[in-house]
Amino acid sequence: MLYRDEHLLIVDKPTLLLSVPGRHPLNYDCLLNRLDRQYPGVNAVHRLDLDTSGVMVVPRNKAALSELARQFQARRIHKTYFARVAGRLLPDTGEITLPLTRDWPNRPRQKVCFSSGKSALTRWRVVSREDNTTVVELFPVTGRSHQLRIHLKEIGHPILGCDFYAPEDILNASPRLLLHATSIAFYHPIHGQKLTAHSPPRCIYAKA
Repeated sequence: MLYRDEHLLIVDKPTLLLSVPGRHPLNYDCLLNRLDRQYPGVNAVHRLDLDTSGVMVVPRNKAALSELARQFQARRIHKTYFARVAGRLLPDTGEITLPLTRDWPNRPRQKVCFSSGKSALTRWRVVSREDNTTVVELFPVTGRSHQLRIHLKEIGHPILGCDFYAPEDILNASPRLLLHATSIAFYHPIHGQKLTAHSPPRCIYAKA
């Protein structure tokens, strides 16, 4: 637990745990249901992929849910991620603006589509380069499904351990997806004060 009050929780989700329950009974176990046992009434206002670890905010009542949803809609909530990608990403900073849509024949995958895709914007900054990989800090302006995975793949630098979009050798370069939500910043839905929570990206630097 990174933060807790009567209106919201900020938690550090582990990899290989769903954010919310899936439709199949086998997918009932998830972060939201685990939290609900101790904090009844929690809601989901955003989510992380099964394989992605890191910071999530979880509202505890309808008022907090409504206000946080408004902040997400207005892009007033700022998230950062760390990832380790294949190859030497150049230059040191940049942005990716490829529109995304569902890849219906290959669900739940997404794809780039300039005719029907929704706008998507990712900014990035190189942190370090080593062993023909690059550690990059990511600043998603939009929050499309699989946005970071696809954007990085499309510029030739898939995330290590990505089972959806990386070729086999890059998938097998890590036992897990090397993508971690390191911080989230937003305004408290009731009090209005700015909150920022951090989770160190240890998994990005751990040796397989």
